[in-house]
Amino acid sequence: MANVPPVVFPTATPAAPQQRRLPTAPFQNPRPSNPNLNPGIPFISFDVGSAVPSTSFSGPPPIAPSIGGGITGFEDEPPLLEELGINTKQIWQKTLSILNPFRNSSQLHEDADLSGPFLFLMAFGLFQLLAGKFHFGIILGWVTMASGFLYVVFNMLAGRNGNLDLYKCLSLIGYCMLPIVILSAVSLFVPQGGIAIMLLTGVFVIWSTRKCAGLVVEMAQCVDEHSGLITYPCLLIYMLFSLLVVF
Repeated sequence: MANVPPVVFPTATPAAPQQRRLPTAPFQNPRPSNPNLNPGIPFISFDVGSAVPSTSFSGPPPIAPSIGGGITGFEDEPPLLEELGINTKQIWQKTLSILNPFRNSSQLHEDADLSGPFLFLMAFGLFQLLAGKFHFGIILGWVTMASGFLYVVFNMLAGRNGNLDLYKCLSLIGYCMLPIVILSAVSLFVPQGGIAIMLLTGVFVIWSTRKCAGLVVEMAQCVDEHSGLITYPCLLIYMLFSLLVVF
């Protein structure tokens, strides 16, 4: 039997015990080894307990004075209607001038606007709605077409001397719709299809035509000899709107 050499296993030397590191608190700078040296980022390390709690709240920031020396506020701001360009006093004066069928105040209508006409057209549509007729779109469309029609007729008569623009035509036609608006309100209490409504329609149409043609002639100052030709398209315009009331 062969001799088997003995197996020698190497003996493991015991490992040196590792030094355990103590855990550090999060978000805390490591302290430098030399206490005389300042840390690299001084604003990160702080002491929470050193902060003194504040018991009073700071007041609102001071309001900066305006250029003129006063303090700006809501009291100094203009009214909303004035910022929108709506002059209620002027609208009221124009309305009173239309209500007088025997006097034309053309100087009031030199400054054209669409606030009053839009109010009258909405009132006309509302009275028609109370009568069971929905005509808002028809009214706005017809007023726009009528303004273009009057603008073309006027400029063909006046030629190069014409000073009536489309915006002013729209304003005049809208303001002179006031008698037709009154007719629409009165027609709610008058039987439809009778002689009374026909007579009232004729009176209010002549009223609107007279005011519109008179204002156009006075504001133009160059078509006095063509006043009849200006009156005819105005008569057609307001007869067209009166048909919405009668029928």
